[in-house]
Amino acid sequence: MPTNPFVSLFGRSPIGPMQQHMAKAHECAAQLVPFFQAVIAEDWERVEQLQKDMARMENEADKLKKDVRQHLPKSLFLPVPRSDLLDLLSVQDKIPNRAKDIAGLMLGRTMVIPQPLQAPMLNYVSRCVEASAQALKALKELDSLLETGFSGREVALVEKMVEELEEIERDTDRMQITIRRALYALEKDLPPVDVMFMYKIIEWVGDVADRAERVGNRLEQLLAR
Repeated sequence: MPTNPFVSLFGRSPIGPMQQHMAKAHECAAQLVPFFQAVIAEDWERVEQLQKDMARMENEADKLKKDVRQHLPKSLFLPVPRSDLLDLLSVQDKIPNRAKDIAGLMLGRTMVIPQPLQAPMLNYVSRCVEASAQALKALKELDSLLETGFSGREVALVEKMVEELEEIERDTDRMQITIRRALYALEKDLPPVDVMFMYKIIEWVGDVADRAERVGNRLEQLLAR
């Protein structure tokens, strides 16, 4: 495999810290699955513990983000501009932010998910988390892209990963429509304020997949350059 001489010169890729940040972002988002399981079980002690864990992970992601921003050199021997890497970092950071928002609102209001929505909602959350996992998987290839100078088979591999990410996000869009329709059918039997916040949570869960897809979009932009 051809190697970028600057990677050898500096010993390691400067992409590493960005990958660490995305790994932490996904770790936070992935907690949404056990979080929703605990909400459905109305195990509020576990819900509170998971919310605290997610808040801690989001804070750790923030620290990693700041570290990357402070230590990313002004001039990099990379085939991509520094500004593009910082933009990618900013998009990654929105994933744990939204996951923390979801947990905070649901705990704060001790939100109960109506029984008819519980199974589809958990499937929806799981699929959105899969989008985050796929974004992380694609980002892990940045080192190889750097080594090959953003060319060759590695580019095709990442493009395929991004396509799969986009398909996952489209799935979540379809699932969101189905769940919103199911909630609409239940509206007359639920407190209006609860309905309003449930729609908000449905939207925010979808945001996790949307933001993961944007990570893929930024990767595609890097490839295009």
